[in-house]
Amino acid sequence: MNIRVISAAILITFVATSCNQYYKDEDFASVKKVDTHMHLNTSNTAVSELAREDNFRLVTVNVDAPSNPSLEDQQQYALEQIAAFPNDVNYLTSFTLKDWGTPGWKDTTIAYLKNSFDKGALGIKIWKNIGMVYKDSANQFIMIDNPVFDPVIEYVIKQDKTILGHLGEPKNCWLPLEKMTVNNDRLYFKNHPQYHMFLHPEDPSYDDQIAARDRFLERHPDLRFVGAHLGSLEWDVDELAKRLDKFPNMAVDMGARICHLQYQSKANREKVRNFIIKYADRLTYGTDIGVNDSEDPGQAKDQQHKTWLSDWTYFVTDKKMSVAEVDGEFDGLKLPRDVVDKIYHDTAVKWFKIPDVTAN
Repeated sequence: MNIRVISAAILITFVATSCNQYYKDEDFASVKKVDTHMHLNTSNTAVSELAREDNFRLVTVNVDAPSNPSLEDQQQYALEQIAAFPNDVNYLTSFTLKDWGTPGWKDTTIAYLKNSFDKGALGIKIWKNIGMVYKDSANQFIMIDNPVFDPVIEYVIKQDKTILGHLGEPKNCWLPLEKMTVNNDRLYFKNHPQYHMFLHPEDPSYDDQIAARDRFLERHPDLRFVGAHLGSLEWDVDELAKRLDKFPNMAVDMGARICHLQYQSKANREKVRNFIIKYADRLTYGTDIGVNDSEDPGQAKDQQHKTWLSDWTYFVTDKKMSVAEVDGEFDGLKLPRDVVDKIYHDTAVKWFKIPDVTAN
């Protein structure tokens, strides 16, 4: 065979192979994906319908937050969504500390979790009110490493369930508004001064919150734990890498924190890209978008779709981008296909033990 023909064939094969290493914008709907952090507090199924169209599976998360419906109502919403879309929606349950310190708190909490697990909950969500809101009878903040939690956590472990833990806040929470790194943090803490710890220096510090979480993981090495919001270590992928190296039972989701990766991409895109490639089996995609009955279903659907598309572009292309959360421009990461498959699907299935995902 002519040497030029052989060379051309090799070149064509190389180019084809190289192209197949990466997804493109237009591959979005054809790739199976999981959004591991949603709040579907509504009977309306518009976002679940969108998930099916966009090839997403959703994990809707119950949370003990004052702005949300009761935990019982949140669970009912989740079960309604699952009944309508059994192959597209799963959920996490939660518990409250309202009766903390009473003799029956442990048994009541475990009974509620058992009921949720019997209904199909993949695990539980613990929220920042542990460490930032709830106090004990001595007026001390209840931190997550408090041994009173141990029987409940051990029950979760024995049931082979996952804990999604939002513990602490972005490091920006302890900074004045003008020194925060991303615009959505600035807006959130301006509107929620009760959680803006810069205004409450007498309360536990950022380091206190992270240290309590780390002690909690040390207390429960058999726990399958996913740190919500990049494990509140969103500000530096190097710091997050240290925790992932230290705690093999820990993964993290990206819910509402992708902008922090984008912010870091402005200064050092390759460091962020290399981090995601190295730890792809410990990272799950999530948005933390909430939908309730007061919202217009069409607008909620449109917002979700735009968010999903923007994030997809950041991860799979090297396009120059801008988003409202980050000042200035940054380049997409153009991650390899196998890495994208992990952060969007495989890691979620593994860490949350999502059943029958192939039926999606």
